[in-house]
Amino acid sequence: MKILAFAGSNSSRSINKKFVSSVSKYYKEADDIVEILDLNDFEMPLFSVDYEREHGIPAQALAFAEKIDEADFILLSLAENNGNYNAAYKSITDWISRIPGRKIFNGKPLFLMATSPGRRGGMGVLEIATLRLPYDGAELLETFSLPEFNQNFEEGKGVTNVLLRSQLEAKVRKTKRLLKQKAEQNQ
Repeated sequence: MKILAFAGSNSSRSINKKFVSSVSKYYKEADDIVEILDLNDFEMPLFSVDYEREHGIPAQALAFAEKIDEADFILLSLAENNGNYNAAYKSITDWISRIPGRKIFNGKPLFLMATSPGRRGGMGVLEIATLRLPYDGAELLETFSLPEFNQNFEEGKGVTNVLLRSQLEAKVRKTKRLLKQKAEQNQ
């Protein structure tokens, strides 16, 4: 299985990238390939219909869409900026939505997460995305919020809070079970 993992953030020190990278390790089985993307590698102009009219869809948006299409499963951890999506993530998805004949996630199964230093753990953006992503073509398998990142996460160890780690691992098991069922149905 090819797994695509990325954070909806363009921060060079993104806690959401650290989090999604850590969670991706739960999915490394013998034949699985996990690719972790950095939005900074897909830097492009902010979405604009004027830019699109003059220059077309940026090559970086097409390349990101190709990464999505190559994946069997997506792990996404969204940064929350003022209760909403990070501008870089929003712009990339706006550009991908302009590619004729496709939805952003094209029916891919997705585990949606968020974390933040605060007690709500990115719940604002998680709520928005939970409602929005199915319209964008994501098959939303599960969601998870990690509150108080700096107190509940340690690099190299992952989620350190026992209760939160247990909840996360239950959701990982559930997504693995759903992915296995989906693979069996497609045989």
